[in-house]
Formats: sequence, structure tokens, C-alpha cells
Amino acid sequence: MFEHLKKFFASDTEDDSLSMTMEMAAAALLVEVSKSDYEQDPAEVDKIRGLLVRHFSVSESEVEKAVAQAQDTTQDSTSLYPFTRYINDNCDNQEKYQLVLSLWEVAAEDGRIDKYEEHLIRKISDLIYLPHREFIRAKLITTEKLENME
Repeated sequence: MFEHLKKFFASDTEDDSLSMTMEMAAAALLVEVSKSDYEQDPAEVDKIRGLLVRHFSVSESEVEKAVAQAQDTTQDSTSLYPFTRYINDNCDNQEKYQLVLSLWEVAAEDGRIDKYEEHLIRKISDLIYLPHREFIRAKLITTEKLENME
């Protein structure tokens, strides 16, 4: 009986890792940030689409599919772990920095950075082992852009 349970849980974990892609992990984290202030602004969703096109060179239809899948996945997800684990396993520090910079850009897209958005970005940054100075550098770049827009 225990062997059957071990196989069941092992196969479930393997299926999750096989279905995860860099686009999916990034999209899920971006969507999480856009929802963290309890208001998912349409401008933030548009920003996510633009970031996915820019960073992953995917078509508009693939972006729509990725965003819809990320929305569904994050709604059902109870943890950031599958996404941050994939990032840790497949990205170097420069790619992690670009992800955190993108998270800040999504947070700032509605004209302000909410405390819940900042908390989630800090949490993700810690989970992907991005050095704190890189977290701060990304935040400062984004906040300077935000201040120049005002």
C-alpha cells in the first residue's frame, strides 16, 4: 500500500515539473503580483502580456494562452514554491534580476506600488535567492521611472 502511495505522489510531482516552463513560471509570478493588492488592474495584465512578448519572444496567441493558464494556475495554487523552484533550477542571477525587475514593473503599472505588492516581490526575491542589493536596485529603477511619470 505504501509503495502505491509513493508512486502516486512521485508521478504527480514529475508531471508538475514536466508541465512547468519558464514562461509559465514567470507568468504565474507576474500574475500573483498583479493580484496581490486585491485589484488586478487591466493595465497590469497588459503589462504582463508585453513583458512575456519582450522576454520570451512568443506570439500574441501564445501570450494569451500563457496568461490564461497562469491565472488558472495561481487561482488553484497554495504556494509559490513550484514556480520559484523552477526559476532556481533554471535561471542564473541575471535572469532572476530581470524577473524581479519585471515584477516591479507590473506592480508600478497602475501608478503606485502597494505594500502587498512590495511584500510579495520581496518574498519572491528571497525564495529565488536573489541578493538583496539586486532587489533594491530593481526597486529603485522602477520607482525612479514611476516618479518621472508623475
